[in-house]
Formats: sequence, C-alpha cells, structure tokens
Amino acid sequence: MTKQEKVDFVINTLNKLYPTIPIPLDHKDSYTLLIAVLMSAQSTDVRVNQITPLLFAKADNPYDMVKLSIEEIREIIKPVGLSPMKSKGIFGLSKILIEKHNGQVPKTYEDLEELPAVGHKTAAVVLSQAFGIPAFPVDTHIHRLMYRWGFTNGKNVVQTEKDAKRLFPEKLWNDLHLQIIWYGREYSPARGWDLEKDIITKTIGRKSVLSNYYKTKKS
Repeated sequence: MTKQEKVDFVINTLNKLYPTIPIPLDHKDSYTLLIAVLMSAQSTDVRVNQITPLLFAKADNPYDMVKLSIEEIREIIKPVGLSPMKSKGIFGLSKILIEKHNGQVPKTYEDLEELPAVGHKTAAVVLSQAFGIPAFPVDTHIHRLMYRWGFTNGKNVVQTEKDAKRLFPEKLWNDLHLQIIWYGREYSPARGWDLEKDIITKTIGRKSVLSNYYKTKKS
C-alpha cells in the first residue's frame, strides 16, 4: 500500500465505525468546554464528566466562577487530580476572560494559549469542538496510533500534529481527531491491546510495531 492508500484506508474505516461522533467531554458552550478540557489533563473523561456538573452548578460562566475562591474551586475538582494547578488556572483564566475578552472565550490559538493552564492541545480542542475551526489536537491515543500506523516518527506530539495535518485533508481534521481517539480507546489501547481486533494497525501498521507485538505475544 502507498502512504496515500493507507491514509484513505484509515479515513474509510473510521467513517464506517464512527459515522456519528460523540464529543467525549460534556459541555454546553465554549466556556464549559474550555474548563472541562483543562480539567481532563492527566485524568479520564469519565471522571471529569462526573465532576464538572458539580462545578457548573455553582459557576458555569466566568462571572460566577470568579465569585468562588480558588480554594472553593479546588475543593470541588479535587477528584480529577492536579487540583491546585487546575483551580488556579480556572480562576485565573475566568478573570482574564472578563478583563480582556468581555467574558467570551477567544477564537485564536494566540489568545487561548495566553490563558493560565491552557496549552496548545487545550486550545486546539476548543477551536475545533466549540467553534468548528479546523484543528488537530493530539492526545496520547492519537500520538500512539499515528506511530503504530507509521504516519509519524513518534518523537513528540508537535511532530505528530504536523504529520497529521500534512497527511489528512483539513476539512476532515475536526471529525478525524475524535474518531481516532474513540478507535484508540476501543481497538488499539496502550494496555491490553489485541491486534486481532485492531483492523487498522493489523492492515497498515509499522513493521517494527507488528513484529514487536508478535514477539511479546510469544514470550
């Protein structure tokens, strides 16, 4: 298979498996999505979705959020982990949204990445999922699968994002990054991986990845 045929195979397979694509983090607007994505760092979406309703019941907009203290925010979000950093970030970014952006979530990487606790991936998720702006946020699943499929060298997420944007048509980015995440969770996880169920990697996977898998299986 040529590289292009492999890319087409991935797109077609994912479209068959995920014709409709659920968004992993529950939210109702760009602000609640931004907070949910920030909270999801080194936590699971399931855990975040359990905690955000408790936080949003008290504050689901920046004006109400800054009425809470950092300590109060921290107390609510403790179960998601890294709560000292995340609570400061949530309070700080809410303040900046009010002071600089009329309480609105901005629509550029530059403005989003200036907010406390908001990195490139968080900004990309918000642009893509809240505003429909083409972006390709790379999480651990996408980073792992792009390497398994031989589409990137796996050096870092910055390189993986560049390679994904180069290989896949821009109009597909917003759907595709979510489809790859769901596929990674269901068929190609880091642990407990069963290659027989992972049709994409089995068909187009990097030779070294496949041979390592079979070696490990034998031993």
